[in-house]
Amino acid sequence: MKRAAGVLLVTALLLAACGDQGLLDGLGDRSREIVYGDTTTTTTIVVDDGESAPLGAIKATDVTWYNDGLGEAAPVPIPSVVIADVWARGDRVNRYIQASRAEIATALPELEFPALVPDDVGWVTSQLVFDTASATLDAGTSAAFGLWRVEPYSVDEGDVAVLRVGLATPSDRENAGEVRHEVVPDGNSLIWVRGSYRYELFCRTSMAEELCREMADAAAPLVDQLPAPPADDASADASGD
Repeated sequence: MKRAAGVLLVTALLLAACGDQGLLDGLGDRSREIVYGDTTTTTTIVVDDGESAPLGAIKATDVTWYNDGLGEAAPVPIPSVVIADVWARGDRVNRYIQASRAEIATALPELEFPALVPDDVGWVTSQLVFDTASATLDAGTSAAFGLWRVEPYSVDEGDVAVLRVGLATPSDRENAGEVRHEVVPDGNSLIWVRGSYRYELFCRTSMAEELCREMADAAAPLVDQLPAPPADDASADASGD
């Protein structure tokens, strides 16, 4: 008997977040050992594939993207132009420069971000990460995202997870399709390769490895998660005639 199309298994998530500028440099460093959790119990929820998110989770498009107000003056959809504009916004010293999701989606085409986040996450911060010597994106970590339960940067450790994205190397691509779990200081990291990018999701010790894996499985193109463009006043007037 066929199951109804579009039924998904989604596990309620707890996430972590990204700090400002250089605070991210130490998160998700190389592991001490590889482990596979087998003692944590999670709750699995069966949901429809409609527009609403499952119980315990919300769509990433429903949270506040902290930097979406940036780059509105000149939304040029050319990667090199956007990268240069974001670099000009910084102080030439800090590698992590705040950027909107539209800027990141343009600068790094095909980059993915989890389409579902825990329902206690209210904000997402986003940065492009630079090699300050060349004023170009850093290959190892080109973009970083943080998930926050409280207003970003208002308190210490208000973030709950960090997703870092860099360009995949030839050796990375040899393991494409696999998700590696590594133990790191203060938590765990899940690392995977998809397309041109290498993803590293850092999860603090309060989050089970299985929950991190659910978030990784929910990754979808960031370009498909952009806010709707503002309505054109002229078009709106014409449609109202």
